[in-house]
Amino acid sequence: MVHSIPNAAQGPLTAPMADAVSKCVHCGFCLAACPTYRELGQEMDSPRGRIVLMKEVLEGSLPWESAQPHIDRCLGCLACEPACPSGVPYRDLISPFRAVAQPHLTRTPIERLRRRVTAWTLPYPERFRVAAQLGLLARPLSRWLPAVVRPLLELLPDRLPPAPNLPAVAAAHGPRRARVALLTGCAQQVLEPDINAASVEVLVRQGIEVVIPPGQGCCGGLAWHTGDHEAARRFARHNLDAFPEDVDAILTNAAGCGSALHEYPLILRGTPDEARARTWAGRVEDISAFLVRIGFRPPRRMLKTTVAYQDACHLANAQGVRSAPRELLRALPGVELRELASAELCCGSAGTYNLDQPDLAARLGEAKARALLATGAEQAVSGNIGCLTQLNHHLRRLGAPLRVRHTVQFLRDALIADDPAPDLHRP
Repeated sequence: MVHSIPNAAQGPLTAPMADAVSKCVHCGFCLAACPTYRELGQEMDSPRGRIVLMKEVLEGSLPWESAQPHIDRCLGCLACEPACPSGVPYRDLISPFRAVAQPHLTRTPIERLRRRVTAWTLPYPERFRVAAQLGLLARPLSRWLPAVVRPLLELLPDRLPPAPNLPAVAAAHGPRRARVALLTGCAQQVLEPDINAASVEVLVRQGIEVVIPPGQGCCGGLAWHTGDHEAARRFARHNLDAFPEDVDAILTNAAGCGSALHEYPLILRGTPDEARARTWAGRVEDISAFLVRIGFRPPRRMLKTTVAYQDACHLANAQGVRSAPRELLRALPGVELRELASAELCCGSAGTYNLDQPDLAARLGEAKARALLATGAEQAVSGNIGCLTQLNHHLRRLGAPLRVRHTVQFLRDALIADDPAPDLHRP
């Protein structure tokens, strides 16, 4: 697409945004892949339409506020990228555009407050735990509370699991095959800390030594995807310093976090840390891909169950990890893997999307929950805490007993059933 975006008009993020715009040939293959276009049927709520809007804003021919509603409604699921025959790197446009747009946008006082509260709590497990506990106390009163806070209260589990107690270093069982560092996430530590415990258990049983850096922080994904560039930079620099260099890989067990870590070079573009971020991001790997790469050692015990696997968008689309989780599940004796209809469509979680756009998110979440149930599977797994929270919420609303767990939780239980040796990592 021909454009006249001024060079460096938006600082170091201008070039990647302009490059993404130039690659779009306006073919429309992205429309059918876009959940918001499928729901709303509006050109401006499709990737193609949004690219035109962002192009015109960056060129100076369209006011920032004119594009804002359509950009806000973008999930950032990146389903458009694998659907695009021209290889448009939409990720290099949508998040940078949100970052440069923030100073020009006007939001209502209640919306500004909600965004500030989210930014002040979610990235910090201790704060989020307190906020979640208060939210559970307030949930019976939700009908009298402002509508903007109700989605968060609805998404909370009925009770919070106890705070995690993970070792700084977990020794490998048997000969050490590798040494890795694990990112433990933020909301995950509060909503489902057993995912981290299961990750450590699976890794050590596979002969992997696990380091959990005590100084690590939020991946910065929440800030980056909502346009807070400075906060995203702070989180990125913090983690660059916190993680050790003497590891074979930096592992993530949350798709959104892994995607954000891979974007550190873009987040820190034009800063003295850009080169370091590029090297660091090159060592980041999802736990499922790592287990396949080193050679997963499956249990011998027959499980005899059916499992539906749901692709997390920021794992499948953002990181290109589709086959690894399926390979791990198929490696378990007696497991029959079942696929979802319209598996490429987002569940509506998308970071804080189910808080920012609750009506659209609810439509997508219910559709995905029904797709899970339609598989007839006895169990369901996915690779992202946001997906688990969203899907389990909608499964409960449908009155279904099925619950979605993390892939590593399913693997952990299979390994323990095969060899119930005492472990120190399971709460």
